[in-house]
Amino acid sequence: MLNIILFGAPGCGKGTQAARIKEKYNINHISTGEVIRGEIARGTELGKSMQSYIESGRLAPDSIVIGMIRNYMAEHKDAVGNIFDGFPRTTAQAEEFDRILAEDGLSVNVMVYMDVPEQELVNRILLRGKDSGRADDASEDVIRNRIAVYREQTEVVAEHYAKQDKYIAVDGVGTMDEVFDRICEAIDSKK
Repeated sequence: MLNIILFGAPGCGKGTQAARIKEKYNINHISTGEVIRGEIARGTELGKSMQSYIESGRLAPDSIVIGMIRNYMAEHKDAVGNIFDGFPRTTAQAEEFDRILAEDGLSVNVMVYMDVPEQELVNRILLRGKDSGRADDASEDVIRNRIAVYREQTEVVAEHYAKQDKYIAVDGVGTMDEVFDRICEAIDSKK
């Protein structure tokens, strides 16, 4: 099973590229947000726990997020592979994720980081904000704060996978096809 972690700061084009990777490699795309919404919609215990955190504006503890991913993996054992978007976010999540995969003789194949300069990210999100109407996409200060928080989180998780020789940074600037080709080259080097 091919397990890919796709990382990139807000505005890097990760969602667009994840959809293309999913199609090319015939694998599942797991977005933490989608998994959370699915658990809440099904009314599971984890979903109910997550709902209370969302309603109060707090981040869910690692144990809840990991529980959701564990459930997802158990329900999709026959998949050809998975691309994880937005998970893991902390070293604790990465370590537990490694253990979950190892239970089935699996591991993360590669963590691909889409590297885009901060000003380019800000420009892309501001442009997206004009279409989306999202308040958090319209304020440059909010955007820069989101990017800073993301970089702090990513560095820690990136180090975890770099120690395992599974981390590859790719240039996230260029045409969609150019970036896609770089990502595929990184994935193929770790298959």
